[in-house]
Amino acid sequence: MGSDMWKALLPAAIALVTLGLSLVSGEVVKRETEQRQVLALAHTAEADQERAKPAPGTRRSDLPAHTQTARAVALVIGNAAYPDAGLPLAQPVNNARALAEVLRDKGFDVELGENLTKQGIEQAFETFKSKIQPGSPALIFFSGFGIQAGRQTYMVPVNAHIWNEADVRRAGVSIEPLLTAIDAKGAGAKLIVLDASRRNPFERRFRSMSAGLAAINGPDDTLVMSTAAPGKVASDGEGDLSPLMDELVGQIRASGESAEAVFNRTRLAVARGSHRELVPWVSSSLVQEFSFAPAEPARQQHSAR
Repeated sequence: MGSDMWKALLPAAIALVTLGLSLVSGEVVKRETEQRQVLALAHTAEADQERAKPAPGTRRSDLPAHTQTARAVALVIGNAAYPDAGLPLAQPVNNARALAEVLRDKGFDVELGENLTKQGIEQAFETFKSKIQPGSPALIFFSGFGIQAGRQTYMVPVNAHIWNEADVRRAGVSIEPLLTAIDAKGAGAKLIVLDASRRNPFERRFRSMSAGLAAINGPDDTLVMSTAAPGKVASDGEGDLSPLMDELVGQIRASGESAEAVFNRTRLAVARGSHRELVPWVSSSLVQEFSFAPAEPARQQHSAR
């Protein structure tokens, strides 16, 4: 009787064992398939990364600007109307507008200000600083009156009333703290262009006063250009733009080379054109190369406007 029962149960037992083996085998196959898919995706990602790498020998400056760093930003200020200093200056607003235009064509996000008070300069700077991302190249341009005091260079706002050196520090905006602030924000290459080496319009009020601008003591990775060497003054010339800005705007527009090369070519061209009566000053502590080559997406957006 027991033997007959086992004979009856044997086919069912075999079926259960077979089902179990099938399930185990199916799970193994599934896991092997998933592993093969993961490996295939990994190989694909590695291949994509290899294809994205620049060819051997390619310089960082040869890459499009938008692949080099975060988007470049600029603060561009032209101050011309100084009620306490006589007639308005002819060139600073034109200088600022011309530079803003060419920088936008090169992909910069530009904050443009004209005839700004001290509060206006500070507000424009805060807006500019808020646009800086880690690695963003950042350019500050000022055209107007600049005065040195305490071995620092101050941009003079249009509402400044200056009678002595203490007034310069109170009413002006020093360049160096601005550089420190954007460096702390994570800016990459920091570019300063100062078209402000004009004769101090308030100098008759001072018992003694240093002429021209002071040397800029900025953080590493800073490139500075000014109209004249520290302690020297420069005339504006007779054009719609100052000699420095007329040449610099043209060099930026025509060039896709590094900013340092553009600044140096501008210095040489202005010095030759003025028979060395005007020799711009360039100082660099750059540790990375930044090119004025246009960023393709930004150029397309600008063209679509």
